[in-house]
Amino acid sequence: MSMKSGATSNFQPGSWQELLHDVYVGTLTGACHFPYFLKTWIMEYLVLPVLRITRLSSLNFLPSSHDSVGDGSSEPTETNGELKVVGIGFGRTGTYSLTLALEELGYPTLHTQHLYENKEIQQMWTDLIFNPSLANGHAELGTPDFDVITQHGYEATTDFPMALYFDQILARYPDCKFILTTRDSSEKWFKSWDTLTKTITAPTYYGGLFISGVRHYSIYLRWLFALVNKDDSFLTSSRPKMAQYKQAAIASYETHNARVRDLVPPSQLLDYSVKQGWQPLCEFLEVSDCPSTPFPKTNSARSVQIQAVSGALVPLVFVLFCLFAVFTRVFQFATGKTPLAWLQYQRVVVLPNMVNWLLLSEKEREQQRQHEKIVGGAGAGTYHVKKVA
Repeated sequence: MSMKSGATSNFQPGSWQELLHDVYVGTLTGACHFPYFLKTWIMEYLVLPVLRITRLSSLNFLPSSHDSVGDGSSEPTETNGELKVVGIGFGRTGTYSLTLALEELGYPTLHTQHLYENKEIQQMWTDLIFNPSLANGHAELGTPDFDVITQHGYEATTDFPMALYFDQILARYPDCKFILTTRDSSEKWFKSWDTLTKTITAPTYYGGLFISGVRHYSIYLRWLFALVNKDDSFLTSSRPKMAQYKQAAIASYETHNARVRDLVPPSQLLDYSVKQGWQPLCEFLEVSDCPSTPFPKTNSARSVQIQAVSGALVPLVFVLFCLFAVFTRVFQFATGKTPLAWLQYQRVVVLPNMVNWLLLSEKEREQQRQHEKIVGGAGAGTYHVKKVA
């Protein structure tokens, strides 16, 4: 399940149908992240260590490191392909909607949202860019290995981090076409960007404590925030910083867009808003059979927020369920009753006896105790409520 679900549903902006759609897609997408992460954790910390100990790790029945859940990924090939289309707009400018559109037009596209799902590509970024920046205490662009991306069959990319390398991509692939996605205003972009960063920073940090892929993604976010906000403390801080610097972030956004327009040849650049739909995109990419379906619209700020909440609640519910299951088994072993049967017994037998005992006067209680001693406890637990006139 991904944000692709329901992407072609068109609703009136601000309508209750759009609200329900965002809630549905965000909830389902966040919930479906958990099985992937659970499988990854089991493989990384349980299965592979056992296989290494038993010397069975060389067997081929395990999924290889390049297997991915992300759309459009494939096994790396020996020959290098080339990037044909690159979306170079900042994140939160409709990059995921553009990703879905490019895939529908026949371009296998890598979006940052699925970066952690492909270990080899993520490892390339981590080894060549993120870790060196972290070690130096300074966020640097460096030089990524684009061949690692094209070897997996990708012909297009969108969003960060690739958007920051448009000049290197142009030098490497001189025939590549570039799509600069933008928002109506810098203020609208920052509002969406700020919402996203506050939503995903904490989950990726805590998720990184358990899963190496998410840990690498958390380092990537630190590196990215340091570049966008022009402040290396985002990279070097002991805990991730969520609050973005509005003026610095907007300046980065506007400077990037200006550099793109200056450096990329006009014939290879489409200055684009996803609100424009299919027509400008098809004309730019020279696609004669332009889709008649609604243009993809997904990954709204509200949907991302709901996705984060759902992604956190589902693991919590799973853990609580497992703990309750263990508690039930232990409780039943210790008492001979299930918790429900034990509560029923307390309600039917113990509670009435306690109430009766409390209603007895002190003299009657003493008489009751003396009677129990005389009969050897045969009458224990049998009490009579004093009649009240």
